[in-house]
Amino acid sequence: MTTALQYQWTPAELGFIPTMQKGLRTLIVGAGEAGRALARDLQKVPDFGLAPIGFLDDDTDKRVVRRLPVLGALADLLAVATVQRVDVVLLAIPGLPAAQVRLLAMTAARVGASVRHLPSFVSLLQRDAAGTDLRSLEVGQLIGRPEMHVVSPEAARTIAGARVLVTGAGGSIGSELCRQVSGFEPERLVMLDHDESNLHRLQLELTGEGLLDSDDIVVADIRDADRVTQVIEDLRPDVIFHAAALKHLPMLERHPCEGVKSNVIGTLNLVRAAVSAGVGRFILISTDKAADPTSVLGATKQLAELVIKQAAPLGAGTVVAAVRFGNVLGSRGSLLSVLAEQMRNDEPITVTHPDVTRFFMTIEEAVGLVLEAAHLARGGETFVLDMGKPVRIMDLVDNYARQIGFEGPNVRFTGLRPGEKLHEALFASHEQQVDTSHPRIFSTAAGQMHPEFDTQLEGLFRAASRNAVDEVKNRLAEILGNYDRPLQSAPSSFGALYPDDF
Repeated sequence: MTTALQYQWTPAELGFIPTMQKGLRTLIVGAGEAGRALARDLQKVPDFGLAPIGFLDDDTDKRVVRRLPVLGALADLLAVATVQRVDVVLLAIPGLPAAQVRLLAMTAARVGASVRHLPSFVSLLQRDAAGTDLRSLEVGQLIGRPEMHVVSPEAARTIAGARVLVTGAGGSIGSELCRQVSGFEPERLVMLDHDESNLHRLQLELTGEGLLDSDDIVVADIRDADRVTQVIEDLRPDVIFHAAALKHLPMLERHPCEGVKSNVIGTLNLVRAAVSAGVGRFILISTDKAADPTSVLGATKQLAELVIKQAAPLGAGTVVAAVRFGNVLGSRGSLLSVLAEQMRNDEPITVTHPDVTRFFMTIEEAVGLVLEAAHLARGGETFVLDMGKPVRIMDLVDNYARQIGFEGPNVRFTGLRPGEKLHEALFASHEQQVDTSHPRIFSTAAGQMHPEFDTQLEGLFRAASRNAVDEVKNRLAEILGNYDRPLQSAPSSFGALYPDDF
């Protein structure tokens, strides 16, 4: 295959190429007519938010196209994207074989770059500005700091050649885990979800086919202990990323028993089966709402962290840990997607409170750090991702509106929901922040279990099975000690723009 050496340079020799145009650093794959047209449009219309830095093309006769360098061949994507800090890879070769598209997409995922195909990109340019997707935005301006995407070689080696199982694979975090894990060449990636439509969409995205005829696509409910045990014993995974959860705060305030069944019982089923099968690493995806929780969501996720902590000494051969982080931009139903929909429909922007703040990072960034934490885990830790300073929601709304040219959004304040905090915290009041070898990842020990922890869990699970709402909330408070449950019942509230519930 053609390499950059035939271009008389290597990507490292070229060095970082600055660009005067504002926007996400964009590498165009294909310097033919389609690629040239894309470069022209992006250079003429900076509002698209993409700044082209150069091309990849296997034709060695092409050196400079539209004043942009041809930086190498298609096989050089990883090296070029790393050196040039590429944010977006545009595939501008019509008819590119599906296998090569998948390879390019997996390679781009290794450095956290998103991939756009020519047809979808043309559609993107034609749609209304209010529908602009996250990767067309200056994310750093929204969250008040630059993103970080590079995954270390050590973290990559945790995945390379391993059998990996991702639960909740069809969800926002789970699907991004699958995208990034697939880029590090695991021996096998098994994607588990209880929703067949989510699995169909994910398989179609990752493989170009949605036949649902692969043993690597598993429909299962993590609440079903026997089914979970069967899946793990058959697969014998080396690494499990447990992202399956009920995560929407107001829904769990109304249906706390369901939160217990999925977030606590489901986690317990999985970690017990993992320890029994000798799985190498088990990583729970948690949330900042688990720190001094005021909601059922936070309480059930803190309890899931405790379940993980309890499992640590039981499975000497299984390294278990949790990774806690705040809100993610770009997930389904997230703040930006709701905001874009309200602007597109010319509706008032509804925000809970003028002073509400949240921690934010992109899904790509969060998952990259989850992979790093998986490498760092030694057993029983709760890792906490450094998400920078809290972002005031109103500032994010204003910055978003400004970037897409939406002047003077009409904002209506709706009030905080039961269980919702004005300001989140990444660490509970009793927790100590401990540095790790990674500058963006901290560690803390999960809270201490009561001597009768197992008995308390059994009582909680029996109450959840009877759908005894008040008893479940009381038992959560009894077990955790720091669950400050709201006294009022949840009122009906529709159409409000809330920060991510995860």
